[in-house]
Amino acid sequence: MGDIRKATIRDVDRIHGLLMNVHEHDGLVLPRSKSQLYSHLRDFFVVAEENRVVGCCALNLIWDNLAEVRSLVVDPAMRGKGYGRDLVDACLSEAVTLGTFTVYTLTDKPAFFAHLGFAEGDKDKLNQKIWADCLNCPRFPDHCNEIAMIMKL
Repeated sequence: MGDIRKATIRDVDRIHGLLMNVHEHDGLVLPRSKSQLYSHLRDFFVVAEENRVVGCCALNLIWDNLAEVRSLVVDPAMRGKGYGRDLVDACLSEAVTLGTFTVYTLTDKPAFFAHLGFAEGDKDKLNQKIWADCLNCPRFPDHCNEIAMIMKL
């Protein structure tokens, strides 16, 4: 079973590799530079199996009562073990600890998040997110196929 924990400096190279590999092959997450990862390292959880990071996920605070689950990646060879669910659960738990009770994600895999209790929401109501990250996405605005999934905790 994998060990879920907060990311540390020593995890940055592996997180970067996971995000770049998935972006290049699956196109499911936005790539993040190492500089961005260092700046937002406290947002990340990782799952490690035999001391090797095999997945990551971040909780990004947007506003006083809004947070985003983002950068969810599990190594393709490690999928199907529940690590994605465990990483999202860690982010949701941290949101509650921080006092943030509305969490969303933008995804093109809505069934995964629906299985975890998220419901489809209106992406247009997430305007802070659109201006913060979406403008840098190569799929914005004409080719975006992501769906907003929202959970009230």
